[in-house]
Amino acid sequence: MTKQEAEPRSGPGPAPERRPARAAGSRPQTAYPYTLYLPAAVVYTVIFLVPTVMAFYFALTRWTLFDSTFVGLDNFRDFLAEQNLRIGFQNTIVYAVVTSGLKVVLGLLLGVLLTSKLRLRGFLRSVVFFPVLVSTVAVGITFSVLLKPDTGLVDQALAVVGVSGPDWLGDATTALLSVALVDVWKGVGLATVIYIAGILSIPQDYYQAVAVDGGTAWHRFRHVTLPLSWPATYSVIILSFIGGLRSFDLIWTMTRGGPGFTSDTIASIIYKQYQAGFFGLSTAGNVLLFIVVTVIVVPLNHFLGKRQVTA
Repeated sequence: MTKQEAEPRSGPGPAPERRPARAAGSRPQTAYPYTLYLPAAVVYTVIFLVPTVMAFYFALTRWTLFDSTFVGLDNFRDFLAEQNLRIGFQNTIVYAVVTSGLKVVLGLLLGVLLTSKLRLRGFLRSVVFFPVLVSTVAVGITFSVLLKPDTGLVDQALAVVGVSGPDWLGDATTALLSVALVDVWKGVGLATVIYIAGILSIPQDYYQAVAVDGGTAWHRFRHVTLPLSWPATYSVIILSFIGGLRSFDLIWTMTRGGPGFTSDTIASIIYKQYQAGFFGLSTAGNVLLFIVVTVIVVPLNHFLGKRQVTA
């Protein structure tokens, strides 16, 4: 090394740039970690993205299995002109609100009960969750038999105490509500499991602080369990509301949209168009249902997410 190279640089000129030394043992970045996402990306593209794009296209056509004719927005205009669509939209909103609201309330109460010092709570948790595992169609058929007028087990039980039950599924005023209650019975187990996980994640220090201040069980629930289980509430509301807006199988199994069109939802109207062979029209209905769910759920998710941050 020469003397000029060994001496440090001095003078008014800028100092030479120095590249940061690479940390010992570090390796250059490669694309390998990103390849691990590839299988999931392929599955998501094939199962979700491609069918979604195809649905938007076929909604603009009159199609059969072998050919299609482009008709523009005619399918959307015809579907929006359906005479039962207004009733179906109202029923869809009512059904989603009733089922999601009851699942939140009952799921929270059962979650609190099944996280308390209760004997056989493990067995009771299994009992509450069991309906979630049963086929929706099987549940619909079973309750259709149980709710039959006069001969059904529900009416026979009411007759013992001198009460005459209505035609649960044949009366326009009770059909949709009856299906909604069956939906709650089947789905409240999942809401309960979410609440159990949320309640068990609350630190015990908060409950001990309430006990030191002389708080009762109500104070523990009101000031600790209820606010700190908000993330679970948020999840149950979103999942239940989306499920309610898209509900079809239980309604179709129990009432087929009847009596008349009084328990029709958007999904059952779409299925009736499929049955009639209007495939393009029903595809347009599916696209509209997708838009309705998105328009309702995205602002709801934003609102609940803000509350989750401030809770």
